[in-house]
Amino acid sequence: MSTEDSVELQRMRWRCRRGLLELDIVLGRFVEQRYPQLNDEQRIVFDELLDLPDTQFWDLITGSKALTHAHQSEVLEWLKVV
Repeated sequence: MSTEDSVELQRMRWRCRRGLLELDIVLGRFVEQRYPQLNDEQRIVFDELLDLPDTQFWDLITGSKALTHAHQSEVLEWLKVV
């Protein structure tokens, strides 16, 4: 892993710290297990999802809210299984 990749991973770990414990756990696992393998487009989508308020983001992960942006479905499905 390059220094640039390491810095990006650290940035993502920090960005994934949330107020909702369940979301914090899921995002932490995702960053450790999946984030390093994401391509640039998938990282942009993940970043978009991180911009959502905690409750909306959690509702998407749990399936209690329908996804409105189809391009986010792949990353969201990965979040559901970590």
